[in-house]
Amino acid sequence: MTEAKTKNLAYVSLIAAMVIWGGSFIAIKIAFQSYDPMVVMFGRMATASIIFIFFIKRLRQTPCCSGDITAFLLLGFFEPCLYYTLEANALVNTSASQAGVITAMLPVLVAVSAWIILQEKIRGRTVSGFLLAVAGACILSIGGEPTLHAPNPALGNFLEFLAMVSATGYALILKKLSNRYPALFLTAVQTLIGLLYFSITLFLPETVLPRRFDPEASAAILFLGAVVTFGAYFLYNYGVKQMPVSRATAFVSLIPVFAILLGWLILNETLTPIQFASCGLILAGVFLSQA
Repeated sequence: MTEAKTKNLAYVSLIAAMVIWGGSFIAIKIAFQSYDPMVVMFGRMATASIIFIFFIKRLRQTPCCSGDITAFLLLGFFEPCLYYTLEANALVNTSASQAGVITAMLPVLVAVSAWIILQEKIRGRTVSGFLLAVAGACILSIGGEPTLHAPNPALGNFLEFLAMVSATGYALILKKLSNRYPALFLTAVQTLIGLLYFSITLFLPETVLPRRFDPEASAAILFLGAVVTFGAYFLYNYGVKQMPVSRATAFVSLIPVFAILLGWLILNETLTPIQFASCGLILAGVFLSQA
């Protein structure tokens, strides 16, 4: 495959991943209406793990360096373990639309973190964009009014922001590992770690196990496992492998567009005028940091 075709395929993969991730917020909200968040996350990991069984022969052919074990564990810890735990609790308190907007801050967080941790050069406009995006996120949370879909938007949006911090750690480690391992292998590793983690959470006293079967919520879990955890992460990991991580994560700014649109179409979610304005601030900050 030529370099141009590889680059175009990476772009298509990243855009497809963002569309799927935009829909994931809707699926999570639907699943949470009938099942405990930890049950949903376990079902999500279990579904993806079953799919990976069909690729076991290919996965076993990937040589693994024992020196990367710590990096693998950190990769899985940041995402899905910590990330999904934070996001699950975030979406109990805020709307899918607002959570989707907060994800737009990830590219800026990655750029700032690479500057602090990796000593990568950073431009003044990137710092300005980061501050603008943070200001927008604060206004989004303060301007939120409790609703059926967002009983505590301030708390939910803060937890979603912490999820983005976790995703930043994931992105930095992923870029390091993607130079040595294929996207399918890395996706399988993080899924297996996530399955083990959320298996344990099922035994926590506060976890409510399901007492009845809900077709719609169960379909949402299957979508999260097969399409989001398996599909979107594979597409994203492939994109990160083909280009700088800061450029790949810039595509995350597309998620709010899809999240807001799908939240309106499927869940009838709405934003107040001040929240629309704060969304504009966040997106403007992301655009400024990437310009």
